[in-house]
Amino acid sequence: MGFTDVRATNLAVVLRHLRTNGPSSRAAIAASTGLNKATVSSLTSDLIDHRLLRETGSSGNRIGRPGTALALDGSAFAAIGIQVAADHLIALAVDFAGEQVLLWHRALAQEGGRATGAIITLAQKAATRVRQQGRTVLGLTLAVPGLVGEDGTVHLSPALGWSDVDLQGLVASSLRQPGLVVTAANQAGLAAIAERRADDMIFVTGTAGIEAGIIADGKLLHGARGFTGQIGRFALGPAGSPTLHDLAGIEPLVRRALQGFDPESLTDLGPAVEQVIVLARAGDAGVLTALRDTGRHLGQGLAILANLADPSVIVLGDHYASLAEWLIPAAKSELAGHLLAPDGAELIASELGLHAAALGGAISHLERVDSGRSMPITA
Repeated sequence: MGFTDVRATNLAVVLRHLRTNGPSSRAAIAASTGLNKATVSSLTSDLIDHRLLRETGSSGNRIGRPGTALALDGSAFAAIGIQVAADHLIALAVDFAGEQVLLWHRALAQEGGRATGAIITLAQKAATRVRQQGRTVLGLTLAVPGLVGEDGTVHLSPALGWSDVDLQGLVASSLRQPGLVVTAANQAGLAAIAERRADDMIFVTGTAGIEAGIIADGKLLHGARGFTGQIGRFALGPAGSPTLHDLAGIEPLVRRALQGFDPESLTDLGPAVEQVIVLARAGDAGVLTALRDTGRHLGQGLAILANLADPSVIVLGDHYASLAEWLIPAAKSELAGHLLAPDGAELIASELGLHAAALGGAISHLERVDSGRSMPITA
């Protein structure tokens, strides 16, 4: 490893420390990272010059001369995540300090090539807005349900009706910025990055089938081709047996809970889920039964996954989180009855709302810098 590589690695070490621990003095950074004080002083000087760090005042030390605290600076750089659903798009940007600087919702029509065109247009507008704020775009990630390859090709997305769509290539070429990192990845995995609460956890999304993002030993599990987490396809029994999605998916739940509900109106599940919540709070027996049954089946499916992955935490996202107060009791009971691990796995609801995957897409580019895989300055 040459001098330049070592310095880039050390720059990342400093950034990672501050993102994990918050504002710190140079002395505290040196003590925590093992870098000597002269090296930390040189590294932080470069990072301040490039507006990746800023001085925030006294570090509050009580012994000796107070140190000057350093914190991540969000003013110069930002990253963008775009979440693609069957009927809408969400664009979200965070600055380098992790603060949200943009959040847009757009309706989406799937006919013909209009969907990809709308995605490209939104990506262009989001990148333009970030630059108008005086920030350089670190990268842009597209969060998509289904099977997304490492090269950003959406090989199969039943929710979108897509097969072998080079979404990453289409968006990257439209932005016409050769140095800009554009990626595409599965939405559940990106949501897991945003939600990360433990080194071993599972994030479950139900907006397009049922998918899981799995973090093992602190890293997102990709698999051989990036196709992990398709738990909605779980089925036990002979061919034609119901899948986990059939039994515990959000759309089937709405169909059971809202008898006579127009299937054509299920493109946007949000209003239907809100109606289920209203009826559940009013004590509607049929709705409560549907929720309990869904929670029970979901718990059974999660138990299979948890026995394989051994997470400490399972997080229910999007519409599952909205319905958590009715789903979690039944799901917890099933988990307890099927898990072999003596301490089980904690089952909780996400607080990130419906844009967790967009947030994860943006955060993934901050992580690229913190890990040293990408550094927006010359080492």
